[in-house]
Amino acid sequence: MFDIVKTGLLPSSAPVNGTVKAGDYITSVQVPRDQTTGKTVDGGITEQTTRTLENLKQAIGGAEAVLADVYEVVIYLKRRSDFAGMNEVYVKYFPENFPSRATIIADMVDEACLIEIVARAFVGNRGRS
Repeated sequence: MFDIVKTGLLPSSAPVNGTVKAGDYITSVQVPRDQTTGKTVDGGITEQTTRTLENLKQAIGGAEAVLADVYEVVIYLKRRSDFAGMNEVYVKYFPENFPSRATIIADMVDEACLIEIVARAFVGNRGRS
């Protein structure tokens, strides 16, 4: 059983929930969706990675988690050539104690989308030494 996390982000038009919580675990899937227009943000991998990670930050915040709670990330990139640009933005959001990560080159359902991120966070060890 899981709970749907109220993130304040625009809901997907697809039959999915972007962020869910099961016990002490949170799973969130984010794309570079502009939260005003609902469309994929314009720009290249820098702009799209930034928007996707900002969406992730807000989404897991809805479950009272922070990016430091993220232990696993799977990144889907449309183009292999965007790997370095994505990493430049990624390290600003995960500057140390990097989560486990896989990066996969994939065709995207939304042609304008260059990146999609799946992240898992654990919040069960708060307050423990």
